Formats: sequence, C-alpha cells, structure tokens
Amino acid sequence: MDRARGYHQHLDQYQTFLVIEKGLSEKTIAAYSADLMKFGRFLEKQKATVVPGIDTGLILTYLIQLRAQGLSARSRARHLVSLRGFFKFLTHEKIIEKNPAQPIDLPKTGLHLPDVLSVAEVETLINVPDHNKPEGLRDAAMLELLYGAGLRVSELILLEMNGINQEAGFVRVFGKGAKERVVPVGRMALDAVRDYLDRSRPLLLKNRPSVYLFVTRRGSAMTRQSFWHLIGRYGRLTKLNKKITPHSLRHSFATHLLEGGADLRTVQMMLGHADISTTQIYTHVAQRQLMEAHKKYHPRG
Repeated sequence: MDRARGYHQHLDQYQTFLVIEKGLSEKTIAAYSADLMKFGRFLEKQKATVVPGIDTGLILTYLIQLRAQGLSARSRARHLVSLRGFFKFLTHEKIIEKNPAQPIDLPKTGLHLPDVLSVAEVETLINVPDHNKPEGLRDAAMLELLYGAGLRVSELILLEMNGINQEAGFVRVFGKGAKERVVPVGRMALDAVRDYLDRSRPLLLKNRPSVYLFVTRRGSAMTRQSFWHLIGRYGRLTKLNKKITPHSLRHSFATHLLEGGADLRTVQMMLGHADISTTQIYTHVAQRQLMEAHKKYHPRG
C-alpha cells in the first residue's frame, strides 16, 4: 500500500478489509465508517490528511473537540476504539510504524479527560474574592494567574517579583525538576496582578522586604496547604456544586486553549509537562509563537 496516499484512500482500503477479512456486519462497519469519516473531516480542516503525519497529539485534540461538542464519554470512547482499529490496520500494512491512538487512555467507564470548569464558571470563581480587602485583591490575582498561565500551585506561590514581566506579558517559572519555562500571561491576569501590586501588596508587607510576588500578612509566601484551603473555600462560595482545586484551573487553562483551536504541543509547552497526554513528546516552539497562541486562543488572553 502506498504510504503517500491520503487518509480517505487508506480508509477505503480499511473498509474493504473489514468486509472481506474481518467479516463484520454491515451495521458495525457503518458505525466504524461514520466515526472515521468524521475524523477525516477534522483532518481536512487541520490540513493534515497525510496519514504518517497524524500523531497522538492530533488525535487527542480531536477527542477534546468532540467533548466540546457535547459528546458523552461513551461516544468519545467509541470514536477512540474506531481510530485504534484503523491505525492498527495501518501498522500491520507497514504504512505507519506505531499506532498513534494506542497511548490514549480508555478506562472501562469511557474516555478519561480532565474535569474542567467552563469559562463562565472560572469567571464566577475569580469574582468571589472581596476586592475591597487586601487579601481579596491578592487572591483574585492569584486565581487569575493560576488560570491565565496554567501554573502549578508550587510555581504560583513561589513566583518571585522578578519572575513576572508585565511589559512583555509573561512569567518565568521553575517547574518539576527545576526546569525553567516562560509562559505568556493574558491581559486580565496582568491587570489583576498590577491592581494587587498597587493596592494590596504594600498593605500586606507593611514596609517589610520580600522577594515573593504573593505574600501573606506575615510577609511570607503562602503555603501550598493555605492556597488549597483558600481555593476550596472560594469554590464552595460559588455554589457551583463542583469540587474546585488548583488542578481544576490548570486543566481548564489547557482545555480551553485546545477547544479554542490551539495546537496541543503549544499548550504542552505552556504547561511544562504532558498533563493531557503523558506520551506526547515536546517540540520546540518559539516564545513569540507561544504568546501569539495564548493571546489568540485563551478566553482571558
């Protein structure tokens, strides 16, 4: 079979294989074909119809789009099964070396994707802190930055004053393994941080020095436990009937970017870790590209 052939030509071969070699029923083949044709339309929009160029990240982006369209976990799981079967066929035919759909997790209960807050729910959470109090301004800025840059809790609470560049619009953080990365920050998060710096931080510090951006009344950085308690309390005040954690905002950051059309590899670079697909290998993305993608696709960019 010719490797250079497009997705739809390979799909025709696969459908013939299902009829002749597998002997599946007409109904089953029709179900597989419908799923794979839908994926084909997605590939056409992505201009990625050459089969060897389809990777795990592209398939995962498609599944996340299905989730955004309202498909249930069971339906998304069925789509993944269809894709696994198709790419397994292509590996047997030596068209591709590895099945790109195989690494994606498929629990018994259906496709597992991170629980996320909607954009409106994120806004509800961020609006809970009392902006008339120094702690409220600080907390709102922390929530904006956590969501706006997809930071881990440790990265947020240990962020130093020189770690944020308000003019250029990015933060420099040290993630797991002390790996440094630069993450774009949207306008709304920058405005919240600027408001906190002008109206809150001086009142909390009372002329005491601190290298940390976010400080407590004691003049020290907030602990992980304190921030988890803080976000849990605000989460309950939203009355959204959801357990809201720092991970909720990090996952929401990633998913909202992907649902908006951002490339998975770009989002992974911003996260600093393959939270969405642990098998995905990072590729180099220029800082300017990261910032443009954040501004274009993030709801609060």
